Order: sequence, then C-alpha cells, then structure tokens
Amino acid sequence: MSHNTPEHFHQQAKEALADKELRQNFRGAMDYLRGKRRDAFPDPAEEKAVRDRAEAIRQRCLSKLPELLEKLEQNLQRNGIAVHWAQNADEANEIFSALAKQHQAKLMVKGKSMVSEEIGLNHFMEKHGVRCLESDMGEYIVQLDGDTPSHIIMPAIHKNKQQVSDTFEHNLSDFQPTTDVDRLIQTGRNALRKAYQEAEIGVSGVNFAVAETGTLCLVENEGNGRMCTTIPKVHVAITGIEKVVEFLSDVPPLYSALTRSATGQNITTYFNMISSPRKDGELDGPEEVHLILLDNGRTQAYHDNELRKTLQCIRCGACMNHCPVYTRIGGHAYGTVYPGPIGKIISPHLMGIDSTQNLITASSMCGACEEVCPVRIPIPSLLQRLRQESKHNAEPKHDPLNGQNAAHNTLESAAMKGFAFAATHPTFYHAGLNAARKMNGMIPEHLGSWTQCRVKPKLAKTSLKAKLAKRQGGK
Repeated sequence: MSHNTPEHFHQQAKEALADKELRQNFRGAMDYLRGKRRDAFPDPAEEKAVRDRAEAIRQRCLSKLPELLEKLEQNLQRNGIAVHWAQNADEANEIFSALAKQHQAKLMVKGKSMVSEEIGLNHFMEKHGVRCLESDMGEYIVQLDGDTPSHIIMPAIHKNKQQVSDTFEHNLSDFQPTTDVDRLIQTGRNALRKAYQEAEIGVSGVNFAVAETGTLCLVENEGNGRMCTTIPKVHVAITGIEKVVEFLSDVPPLYSALTRSATGQNITTYFNMISSPRKDGELDGPEEVHLILLDNGRTQAYHDNELRKTLQCIRCGACMNHCPVYTRIGGHAYGTVYPGPIGKIISPHLMGIDSTQNLITASSMCGACEEVCPVRIPIPSLLQRLRQESKHNAEPKHDPLNGQNAAHNTLESAAMKGFAFAATHPTFYHAGLNAARKMNGMIPEHLGSWTQCRVKPKLAKTSLKAKLAKRQGGK
C-alpha cells in the first residue's frame, strides 16, 4: 500500500528501484503503451498537425479563461445544472458533504476522477459516514487494497494479474483465484453492479466543459462513467477550472489527441455528453446535476504567462509513459496525486515548492515528455523555471509560488557565485584548475549524491589548452 509523500521521494525511489516485480510490471506496461501511441500516429505530418491544432485550441481557451468560465456557468445554469465554485480542496469537500446531507446519502459511486483524488474525497466522505465507492476497474482494485493510483489513466498499472487475483481473494467473498483477465474483470463488474442501483449520488470527473453549450464531456472505455451519471438520482461532477473549452467544435480535435496519446485508440468505447438533468419524458438520467469548479492553485499558474502552459494538460499520461524516470520507479514513488513529468510541474502549484522540491530535480531533462505531449507543454523549460524558484525568490514580474526559495543552500549559492567569478576571469580559473590537479589524490571517494552511481571526478594531469599549446609550439 502506498502512503508516500513527496518529501521522501529519494528514499521511495530507491525502494521502487529495488522492487524487481514492480520494475517488471512497469517495463511491460510502458513498452506496450509506447507501442500503441507510435502505431496511432503512423504519419509524422499528421501527428504534427494534430498536436499543432490541439495546442492552439488549449492556448486560445486559456487566454480567455475568466470569460469562458462565466459563460460556462451561465449556460450550465440555463440548462438546469447547478454550479459550485471551490477555492481549495476543503471547500470542494464541504460542497460534497452538504449535497450528501441534503439527499441523506450513505453511498456515492464514483467514476474515474483525478480531481477527486486531488481533494481526497473518498477519505473525507468516509469520515462523514458516507461510503465513496470507485467504479473504474483500476480505481476499484487499488481502493480494495487501501492503495492509491500510480498512473493518471491506468490506476492499477503497477499490479500484474496475480496481484489483482490476490486482492480479490482477500476482499471479495466466494472469489475463486484466477489469472484469467476476463474472469477478473467480470468479478469486479458483478461486485459493482448493485452499487449503481443503491447509490444516492453518482460522482464523475470532466474531460472537457464546453462554454458555448454548457456541456460536460466524459471520455471512458468501461461504461462505468455512464452508469454513475445516469442511474443515481443525483450526479455531481468535479473538474479543475482549466478544463473549459470555448466551442463544441474544439472537442473533437482534443478528443483525438487525447485518446491516441493515452491508449493508442482512435476513439474510446464511450464518449458521454451531459447538458442537463433528466427531462420530462426521458427514461434515464439524474434528477439533479451539479458541477464543482476547483481552483486549488490553478489561478496562481494562470497569472504567469510561462507557467500557464502547465494548464494546457489534457491528462493523457503520454509524458509518463515515455519518461525514463517514471517508467523505472512508477507513480507511487512521487508521493503525489499527479506523478511523472506532468506531476512535477503541476504539484508545486497544488502543494507548494517547499514540499515538492525533490520532484522538480527528478528529471534527466531528456525532453521525451515534450516530444510526445499532444498539446506541446514545454515541461523541461518549466522544470528549469521551477528549479530556479526553489533556490531563489521570484523575479518582480512573476507572482511568487508558495514555498519558493525552500531549497536555497547558502554554501551551494556561495560556491556557484565563486565559480561564476572564476569562469569570467581566466587567470583565476586556470590557477584554480592547476591547484586542483595537484590535489587530485586528496579528493574524497564519496562526494554526496554525485558518487552514489558515479566515480569521483579526476582531473587530467595536463589541460587540453596546455596540450594544444605544446603541439602548436612543436610545429
């Protein structure tokens, strides 16, 4: 079970690297997903066109975010959908709690929603006497284990068939152990079927919220999202404020970029569009629909033109699947709801740099994440920006991030200033190098984190400059 925190990232990463079964599980899954994405974009020119258009749509919509949110609210209310605003996780949870009390709810059945994970909805509602049951199969498996998701698209990707069978055996009565995937899936479905009918409230996330029509769009493969949003009498959706798009015509290009990047599908099995509660004469659908729009640090990113690009994310997970760090340690090592490359740039806004400072340095800066991002988020350059703010106070033109300067080290700062001086004064620089060469044997074998996986540095007895000068003199 994962109860990790970002403050202990280095130890958690070390433990993950030592877990051979976890490494094997992720290696197979990541190879599969990378292959699926590659096959979904056989034509480089088409891939470029898809990404260009998706990026342009997200940037246009974000540039108009305040007005689009107001328009979304107006059209949702006109359609009969109640809109709630939450500044942070506490406010969002209180809204859920109030709705549960209003409807005397004892059971919520929930479709996949990373924002609900972000606010800790399940634990909050449990403390208030309301069971919040996950219906996404991966989420259901990790919930049975008392675990947390390790991927934003495939929550139980860290488990293999045998581990899932063990989970069911320990938690479900009359389950006969099996590693047959179809039987495992059917077991989960049978266990969940009754919950849809008994739950007073259905909960979902939102992939795209259309301001033009007041429509909530949900992308899924299992059908559980449609069950959660049609069978219970009350449907409560929650999403971050950045998920709004301007026009209905913006959705198909983003939908194509999302599904092909996430799972290599041209289209998912289900695409749900919700624009109102059940109308007179309709046979299904909830009697009430509510939408909770969550800020929780997003406005802070929005106010900075560079960091705003973080909000372009459409939660496909492609950056994780191609990241050489994530693919080896998995999502739990990060200790955050959003792991991997995208988590490294989102989490500082949600949690502050002080608690996430280890994450923003956990990158090889290879650029693989940016190369596959369907909306072209410049993750490496944003990481560089966050690294700077973790060491220094923000420039006056930037809004300060919570916890900035948390990683400041006086000794390190003095050393860098000294190096900067030497590097711009050749006499001091070469004198320092000559002195260092004479002390080669005095350099200790262990130099902190650097020598955990490297040998200690050793300077050449003669500099390249001296060798070139000697060669030229010889001629």
